[in-house]
Amino acid sequence: MTDSVDAAALAEALADVAAKLAREVGEVVRARRAEGVAVAQTKSSLTDVVTAADQEAERLLAEGLARLRPQDGILGEEGASSAGSSGITWVIDPIDGTVNYLYGLPAYAVSVAATVSDGAPGTMSDGRRAIAGAVYVPTTGEAFRAWHGGGAYLDGVRLTGPAETELGSTLLATGFGYTAERRTEQVEVLRHVLPRVRDIRRMGSAAIDLCMLAAGRIDAYYERGLQPWDYAAATLIARESGAVVRGLGDAAPGEELLIAGTPRISAELATLIGDAYRSLQ
Repeated sequence: MTDSVDAAALAEALADVAAKLAREVGEVVRARRAEGVAVAQTKSSLTDVVTAADQEAERLLAEGLARLRPQDGILGEEGASSAGSSGITWVIDPIDGTVNYLYGLPAYAVSVAATVSDGAPGTMSDGRRAIAGAVYVPTTGEAFRAWHGGGAYLDGVRLTGPAETELGSTLLATGFGYTAERRTEQVEVLRHVLPRVRDIRRMGSAAIDLCMLAAGRIDAYYERGLQPWDYAAATLIARESGAVVRGLGDAAPGEELLIAGTPRISAELATLIGDAYRSLQ
């Protein structure tokens, strides 16, 4: 009993750290956008950009974690990496939705998650399981947070996830990769999926998509090619709201495929999307 209480208290405390840093750094990111954006480099393709604000935000997150949780490890999208001794690794995305940020579109977020690698339920395909996390959307000021077993919250109000619906009435969010090959594949899958749902939304931030699901603003979400920093915090928020996060068949969700929604819709989407990918082989 004591161990479970201690674990719950630790997870909630870690969620407080995540929320504090996500908000603080998010406000810096928003201020930098008002000053103007410079592309610092590209990654997997010319469309996969990194801004100077990404680099500054990741540095600030890493410095904050080193100050508040010096015994923990860090894994960041833009290269911040350090080993820890506690068994906890923070997975951080300084700006999820960098292309939106570059163009002045509002759908970008700061994502911070505390993860462990214990193989327990909820483990993703990268071997990590988020136990606490926060996503902050600087343009709206919305702060999402969750911790394992404690629920998911938006600005202190508990989230209850999407309502059950029919597949044909599902508002479905998705995203696309950066390479021409991956995008071509994803468009072909979308051709198979789109006629069978109400409509598609493509917001440009996996973290925001999953938080919108937790808030009941969309009905389901799927994407292929995600990296741990894209989903670490937001999948926990979705799960703690009551949503199911899964992969295809018995596979863990993650880079290969991540599907999220109600139990019924996520299962139906897994079948539909699986059929679409098999038709491409």
